[in-house]
Amino acid sequence: MRGFPVFFVVLSLAVLVGCASAPTGLHRRAMADAVAAGQHWQKVEIEASPYTLTSYLPENPEGSGQIEDNILTVYIEGDGFAWSSPSRISSDPTPIDPIGLRLALAHPVGKVAYLARPCQYVDIENNSACSADTWTSHRFSGVVVDSCDKALSILLQMTSSSRLRLVGYSGGGAIAVLVAAKRKDVEQLVTVAGNLDHAKWVRKHNISSLTGSFNPIDFWQQLVGTPQVHLVGGKDSNIDIDITRSFLSAFPVDNKPRIRIYNEFTHVGGWVRNWAEIYKVNVIGLNN
Repeated sequence: MRGFPVFFVVLSLAVLVGCASAPTGLHRRAMADAVAAGQHWQKVEIEASPYTLTSYLPENPEGSGQIEDNILTVYIEGDGFAWSSPSRISSDPTPIDPIGLRLALAHPVGKVAYLARPCQYVDIENNSACSADTWTSHRFSGVVVDSCDKALSILLQMTSSSRLRLVGYSGGGAIAVLVAAKRKDVEQLVTVAGNLDHAKWVRKHNISSLTGSFNPIDFWQQLVGTPQVHLVGGKDSNIDIDITRSFLSAFPVDNKPRIRIYNEFTHVGGWVRNWAEIYKVNVIGLNN
């Protein structure tokens, strides 16, 4: 069974044992651990100063002796439970439903790892670097991007890989773009419902600007020549097609990244259930 059914069984159990409307951070961490362990993945904490980042990896990384074995596909999680209500910042950004993790667990072939965002899946009280800014206004800050960048280098070493394929979900798509703009070893860049122009996004929703964050659209020049595809849900009311098209509009006409629209998908719906086929069609054949 893939991550989708297992996760919701565990989530239902958490509710039954007395969680409030949202499971506590401790419960959310336990749920993710259980889902990963159910598919023989292990949790690894990566010291990437100033943050400790959580990763999940298969217990037995796949390798076949082929050139693809040099490529590690890393799934980067979305923003998670950043706000507990429209006016109240969450005390713990660990996702309630970790779409990025579920995509990673549905990965069809090749070496794979999952990377959470700073302050997700950790004990917030014992992580002095974590503050509300980390998952709100500064979620795409230089410090956050640098920490994720360090963690990716460590994951490459851990898996004996030399190239990266980045798959970022939602806000993780922004991180994937910003990291790819820094590195020279990114084989492919893929975003799923990615927040690629957060200035346009905050205007759309009339919410506070991400004042301490880099905006992915400003880094398009560093990505010219990087194979990339951006996947969008036609019914996504959170990060809609216009936000992705805004990012693409920055590129020269003859060098625009690919966009693939799944008309019936929402921000969360459709991706995990269909991921193996989506990946094979849009990612494996990206350089062909």
